[in-house]
Amino acid sequence: MTIGILRETGSENRVAILPGEVALLKKMNLRVLVEPHAGDKAYASDAEYEKAAAEITARQRLIKESDILVSVNLPIQEQPDVFKPGQLLCSLVSQAEHNLWIEDVRERGLTLLALNLVPRITRAQTMDVLSSMATISGYKAVLDAAFLLPRFFPMFMSASGTTKPAKVLILGAGVAGLQALATARKLGAVVEVFDVRSAVKEEVKSLGGRFVEVEGSKEDILAGGYAVEQTEEFREKQKKLIQQHSIASNVIICTAQIPGKKAPVLVTSDTVRSMKPGSVIIDIAASTGGNCELTVNGEIISINMVTIVGRTDYPSLMSADSSRMFGNNLTGLLKLIIDKEGQLILNLNDEIIRETMIVHNYEYVNKNMKQLLNSK
Repeated sequence: MTIGILRETGSENRVAILPGEVALLKKMNLRVLVEPHAGDKAYASDAEYEKAAAEITARQRLIKESDILVSVNLPIQEQPDVFKPGQLLCSLVSQAEHNLWIEDVRERGLTLLALNLVPRITRAQTMDVLSSMATISGYKAVLDAAFLLPRFFPMFMSASGTTKPAKVLILGAGVAGLQALATARKLGAVVEVFDVRSAVKEEVKSLGGRFVEVEGSKEDILAGGYAVEQTEEFREKQKKLIQQHSIASNVIICTAQIPGKKAPVLVTSDTVRSMKPGSVIIDIAASTGGNCELTVNGEIISINMVTIVGRTDYPSLMSADSSRMFGNNLTGLLKLIIDKEGQLILNLNDEIIRETMIVHNYEYVNKNMKQLLNSK
């Protein structure tokens, strides 16, 4: 069985598997092919891959000879007919964005595993790419805010007087939000956290944050730990409370998202215009519309002397560690689908495989993804 590691295109700096994980793949009786310069932007050279017993080979040959292809992002620049029927692709899949390409590879007879669909259950924690990348996003978002904020994060006492600590408001207490909280507290800021899920209250407190709670939130134990859409009455209460705390803050870190839906707008244009001059908003929900009404995905803008950063590429900016974490998650999944003899075993009765798989043997396996693709 042969696995091929593709080089990413465009501005993506990560690589799916680093040389350190190649040794694990070899122990799984896999032949490992790597596209030339695949790891360059993640600070891993071709020589390191070769030292780990991987073969460096051109992209065309790699695709032709591999049974499994792994990449961070879907290789949509390739025409589906370059792939072999029965080939397995493992990557992140931008939901509903590449529906035509996915339909083409389905008709080609490929199997596609979407790493961002790994269910958030205890048994799949070692495979949870989204949580790993969210950890990096939360960390880097706070450092970005500290860099852009024209004042200190911690309290300072000096001969010139006392400088009060910065006030940080974090919207969303998922993995990214909690990492942002931990990082902001380490930098000395006073941190408040808003989330519709009351279950995260104790986690927020344990990390030194103050939980901002709106009474009457709706929760769903079947949502896999994600937030769910709320009632109109709740949203009105939420809007007023968030505006109140936003105006008092120096930094807002936006992380709130709902899978498969547009990110909830929590910071309105009126709120932005009421914030203190020099304040910073980092919106890592920008790719799904953003939690701030004025966010522009991929851009840094200034409105009424408030800086708004719409970034979702923080993991790519921290390519060495994000590639290591991504590779660890990916190899965890590969261990589940490859037996001791190095043969591919796709057990659709396994929840992890079934929920992660989009298409297989010319058919849609993940019905939720099929509905989502067809709805766009």
